[in-house]
Amino acid sequence: MSGTLHGRVVVVTGASRRTAIGAAVAHRAVADGASVLLHSWSPHDAEQPWGADPGGPEALVDELRRAGGRVEHLSADLAAPDAPAAVLAAARDAFGHVDALVANHARSSGQDLEHLTAAELDLSHAVNTRAVLLLVQAFAAQHDDTRPGGRVLLFTSGQYHGAMPAELPYIASKAALHELTRSLAVHLMPRAITVNCIDPGPNDTGYADERSRAAVAEANPGARWSTPTDTARLVAWLLSDEAEWVTGQTIASDGGWSSR
Repeated sequence: MSGTLHGRVVVVTGASRRTAIGAAVAHRAVADGASVLLHSWSPHDAEQPWGADPGGPEALVDELRRAGGRVEHLSADLAAPDAPAAVLAAARDAFGHVDALVANHARSSGQDLEHLTAAELDLSHAVNTRAVLLLVQAFAAQHDDTRPGGRVLLFTSGQYHGAMPAELPYIASKAALHELTRSLAVHLMPRAITVNCIDPGPNDTGYADERSRAAVAEANPGARWSTPTDTARLVAWLLSDEAEWVTGQTIASDGGWSSR
């Protein structure tokens, strides 16, 4: 363990699949010495083409504990208005305080204009935008301003670099997080809490077919897809003391994909 986050507590939402970004972030946080509260909601994954992790989120918890991590877990549907506060309360009850929030979770949906429904718009907003704001609210309310390392990390997508017309509910909710980042950062910086947003680029978390993998790799200046480990490296730096003066930024970690 590097110890850069020794004594700190990190909440990571959306960590239910061992091949995905949330798991990589949790592994890196544990390796850096943090205690971690994992949030998951496997029923969403089960509805998607990639499916839920065969071992469930418990398999990730076991991996992290075997690696020496102090890890607790809560399964919660973030579409419920009271779920965000419950996630932060679980972390505080388990570890006594919370220093950082990594709001990695997302509801995925594929609807273009012709197939758009009010129900999916509302659900995507509830999970991807409303829940994140309520998580940040709950985090800020319990945060001890005298502790170092106050961090909030949000996740957006690539809609601000290129059109994504087949995923309108998803990109509408993710675009909102992109735009919220600066306002949250300005509000929380006087309390020594930084707020930044990550665009992980096309990320190979097990959902793409071989044709898509080849096409993206060919088009990317880096000649490959992003990986969860790539994203976790950026998260680790933004959580560290070295990033204490970086706030209000949206940063793409994508090998040049967004700069083409």
